[in-house]
Amino acid sequence: MSSGTSITVLVENTANQGGLLAEHGLAFWIERSNRRILFDTGQGIALAHNADKLGIDLSAVDTVVLSHGHYDHTGGLAAALPHFSRATIYAHVAAFQDRFVQHAETGVRSVRSPVESFGWLKPRVERVVPTCGDPVELSGGTWLTGQIPRRNDFEDTGGAFFLDVACTQPDPIIDDQALCVDTRDGLVVLLGCAHAGVVNTLDHICALTGERRICAVVGGMHLLHADQRRMEQTVRRLRELDVRRVGLAHCTGLAAMAQLYHEWPNRCFHSVVGTRIEFD
Repeated sequence: MSSGTSITVLVENTANQGGLLAEHGLAFWIERSNRRILFDTGQGIALAHNADKLGIDLSAVDTVVLSHGHYDHTGGLAAALPHFSRATIYAHVAAFQDRFVQHAETGVRSVRSPVESFGWLKPRVERVVPTCGDPVELSGGTWLTGQIPRRNDFEDTGGAFFLDVACTQPDPIIDDQALCVDTRDGLVVLLGCAHAGVVNTLDHICALTGERRICAVVGGMHLLHADQRRMEQTVRRLRELDVRRVGLAHCTGLAAMAQLYHEWPNRCFHSVVGTRIEFD
């Protein structure tokens, strides 16, 4: 393997290559300096199938990272556990709790992870590391943000999320985390759903690293319900950071994708299943 970094999309809502499966979810395969990291796992149907079709051996994984505890990012973990017996798994301490979403049309439904608890997971893998507020170095130049502070007044979790089925306790989704990879061209940021907010996430990463060059931001931005102020502030911050590649995926939303494409037609791309991007 080269000394560079490659990122392959294993799970996403869209697949435009024959033989690959799409599902509502997200998973990235990262190869860097002979390390292999899986960031999120989708719902469970597509992960192993797509990995096989793309020539990726899931059992070679060193580290599995969960961005947050929703079913569409953690469901593939239980389904693919036989591949992960030698892996270290990182998840926020709040990842495996009950959680619900409320829609005016469809009512209330559970969106919790099918993984029951850390206790259920521990005997099935090499090691489980609960994360919280502090960042974690996964390998040289690759970091998990830990819990992301919510510092601005225009970003929210992106939906009507709750911790109880009666929908009386709002879910702040404190377990939301992002992955950051340092390359010679700047930072590459991978997002699960960015429930903490894209701007909050990027500002936190810049503060942690002291780095202001953002080479790429790739993943779900959960701008489905974003109002115009939030979109304007998001565009403004991405422009200030001079983000050179914006990989749109999963929960970003068609209207938000269209606006971001309009702003940067030569920098945005759709991160569908099978997409492979390389750095260094």
